[in-house]
Amino acid sequence: MSQIRALLAGLLRSRGPQFLRLPGGGGGAGGRGGGGGGPAGRKTGLLEPYLWVGGALPGWEEPLTGIRGHHVAQLDPLGILEADLDCFVPSDLITTVDKLGFYGLDASDLDKTFRLPSTTFIGGPDTALPLREIIRRLETSYCGHVGVEFMFINDVEQCQWIRGKFETPGAMRLTDPQKRTLLARLVRSTRFEDFLSRKWSSEKRFGLEGCEVLIPALKMIIDCSSAAGIDSIVMGMPHRGRLNVLANVIRKDLDQIFCQFDPKLEAADEGSGDVKYHLGMCHKRINRGTDKTITLSLMANPSHLEAVDPVVQGKAKAEQFYRGDSQGKKVMSILMHGDAAFAGQGVVYETFHLSELPSYTTHGTIHVVVNNQIGFTTDPRVARSSPYPTDVARVVNAPIFHVNADDPEAVMHVCRVAAEWRNAFNKDVVIDLVSYRRFGHNEMDEPMFTQPLMYKQIQRQEHVLKKYSDKLISQGVVTLQEFEEEVAKYDMLCEEAYSSAKDEKISHIRHWLDSPWPDFFTPDGEPRSMSCPPTGLEEEVLQRIGLTASSVPLEDFNLHPGGLGPGRVHGHRVPPPGGGPREAERAGRGERHLQVRGGGTFSHRHHVLHDQEVDRRFCVPMSHLWPDQAPYTVCNSSLSEYGVLGFELGFAMASPNALVLWEAQFGDFHNTAQCIIDQFISPGQAKWVRNNGIVLLLPHGMEGMGPEHSSARPERFLQMSKDDPDRFPEFDGDFEVQQLFECNWVVVNCSTPANYCHMLRRQVLLPFRKPLIVFTPKSLLRQPDARSGFHELAEGTRFKRLIPDEGRASERPERVKRVIFCTGKVFYELVRERRGRGLEGEVAIVRLEQISPFPFDLVRAEVERFSASELVWCQEEHKNMGYYDYVRPRFRTVVANQRPIWYVGRDPAAAPATGNKATHLQELRRFTHAAFDLHAFRGRNF
Repeated sequence: MSQIRALLAGLLRSRGPQFLRLPGGGGGAGGRGGGGGGPAGRKTGLLEPYLWVGGALPGWEEPLTGIRGHHVAQLDPLGILEADLDCFVPSDLITTVDKLGFYGLDASDLDKTFRLPSTTFIGGPDTALPLREIIRRLETSYCGHVGVEFMFINDVEQCQWIRGKFETPGAMRLTDPQKRTLLARLVRSTRFEDFLSRKWSSEKRFGLEGCEVLIPALKMIIDCSSAAGIDSIVMGMPHRGRLNVLANVIRKDLDQIFCQFDPKLEAADEGSGDVKYHLGMCHKRINRGTDKTITLSLMANPSHLEAVDPVVQGKAKAEQFYRGDSQGKKVMSILMHGDAAFAGQGVVYETFHLSELPSYTTHGTIHVVVNNQIGFTTDPRVARSSPYPTDVARVVNAPIFHVNADDPEAVMHVCRVAAEWRNAFNKDVVIDLVSYRRFGHNEMDEPMFTQPLMYKQIQRQEHVLKKYSDKLISQGVVTLQEFEEEVAKYDMLCEEAYSSAKDEKISHIRHWLDSPWPDFFTPDGEPRSMSCPPTGLEEEVLQRIGLTASSVPLEDFNLHPGGLGPGRVHGHRVPPPGGGPREAERAGRGERHLQVRGGGTFSHRHHVLHDQEVDRRFCVPMSHLWPDQAPYTVCNSSLSEYGVLGFELGFAMASPNALVLWEAQFGDFHNTAQCIIDQFISPGQAKWVRNNGIVLLLPHGMEGMGPEHSSARPERFLQMSKDDPDRFPEFDGDFEVQQLFECNWVVVNCSTPANYCHMLRRQVLLPFRKPLIVFTPKSLLRQPDARSGFHELAEGTRFKRLIPDEGRASERPERVKRVIFCTGKVFYELVRERRGRGLEGEVAIVRLEQISPFPFDLVRAEVERFSASELVWCQEEHKNMGYYDYVRPRFRTVVANQRPIWYVGRDPAAAPATGNKATHLQELRRFTHAAFDLHAFRGRNF
């Protein structure tokens, strides 16, 4: 008897009636028929996908597992590697006739007929089958070109649902029209790569050769999802195969793709642009499979593999939110991965970990792994510790379908099941397309250097299109002439597009925009104005905000005693009656169209009140401002920076009418999300013409809390700011707005509640969107001098990029000996020191609230105002950190290199702060003393 690649879990010789049953137990139901526990005295686990005959094997204590058919499935199209790295075949797997003896069976039992239990689907209409046929059907279901991992799922209904999709006889068969559609899609996928290879043989394109079935796979997922009601899909993928997906799935015009290979093509958009295999696109079209409209958005992404995953999820979540799609029945996401990155990149786990969280779930994502069985030049045997690259998906009980990518029909079945699973259960699912990479990492690479045996086999490997077309021709599904006509038709489309592409002289990156805002910008993608209205508010509105934020709008709500009464979290914020200065709230009224989303820590936790007596009863006072207000969302998130910041960035992409804030517990921790900051937030507009108004709240300040609770590393953000330090900007019109329009992001450190409010309101009232980086520290929440009167928020007021000295020094500027420029909370330290020394008339203190883009115009006005004064930059950070290296050349530009700007602050250091409180205070005393030593720089050259 030839090898039987079937897994019969606990197939035992029957001691009584020959009745096949499935072990249940473990507290779970017995499956479709209910009940179904194992033999008495025998430990049984969850429902198993393979059968065993009633009876007991003496001495057997553990349940005989029937969940490992994928271990012997024929998944590798090359036939040289096991898809899983654990190539050991357990002894209880029946792979040859002699293995039957393990269960007390022999070859004579193969033709005996057994009744089937109600918990299996292999019988179809039959209630009994010969053992030989049982083995054959199980082999077909689980040990052919598909390997299924799902029995770790702790839900019987879900397990049974999957079994029905794979065990039912004929489940994997396609109709002849479906086969012809599959062939046509495979033609397009294959011939597209062939065309690029012929025309641009020396160009990098990161082609899909070896896994051409990805295109039909995606289109099958889209067809099934569209039929189920999905009309918008957000997609993310790495660079390999991206051009093919853009051409044959998203339906980007072929000539627009081909012209990107022209080295003479000029860029029409400002900024750097990006390589063609990083670009994305959003396209609304008719899906031919269902004749329904569908919007497909493929997100642009950097070379940093898997970094786009949480961004895709965030955008999908936002679209669901705005459309009221609370169950994910209209909007979904598809993520494509490489095998090495899926196993190796930690952000994959972070993204999975968000999938079931209330504020972050997208109600199921379909993951498609293009498993080339290699990572760059690294063999999987030294690239991961898990058997499969997909094992990370087990953490969320996502079923995993491994499939041989050289069997297109098996791939189509798996994709259909995955789409149906997502629609039925709103949970993640993984498709593992076990394939190969026909060329090297890129088309110029020679893979034989590092994988000689694999690539010798690949050179002999017949293309999947040839194999499948021959199969359909032999079956009479298509004729050779029909196949050749299909090939010729697509080749002609490519040739026509190639000719048209030659006429393209200019590259418009905005035509590749993945998140367009057509109602926000002009049809050409430009702002509708270049001005920003005042950000002040009516006093009535301010009173309403203060009273609401300081109250508990719900009845019988048991508030924590720390939040009640004068001086408490809520009581002290109640605005006093009548006129006069009052403490201003750190939030303005949300516009009616504005959705506010953010997460906070420490004092910000009081945005959400928790009932002290009733579990999971919450109150968000800011959600009770007005009956018809826009939603105000405060999110608890996974303890993640990389994944959560990426998610919030994606959320902010979906609409310009949302104020999305992400707060690090301390600003120091943003660097675990550095990839999102460096590759998406800072250069996103330059690379992809993509506006984004996300706000990063990064509490920053030297407060004696040690090296990891002090610095948000402002020097890094300022280093990436693109304004020229050596050129005084000249603008027509509104200097502030023009300067903001030219920058890549805005960096601020607000020192007053009023300016903080104006800052956030300006962020959403600007006619364009820029990321906003906020370094305001938490300690200002407790700083008694950090107060604002309502007059500072009144109608007509605005954000102050610079706050000049408003004391005695401003009255007689000619008598001022020194002007200290600073930013952030160090201002209050300096004011206290100046007051103690009685130097209010001799030393002026000027605050830069907006550090970047640098307020050249306002700084020049202050420098000219104090024309005879010594100029000092004072910061609490070390000299090689903080703001000094950024502001110094810009000050020199303002004074035309005619006056020095002296430094006062901490000395250079390797760590951002000391961990010793005494040292911290000593450093503080030293630099505040130097700030007011009016003889410190006398006689020194600059």
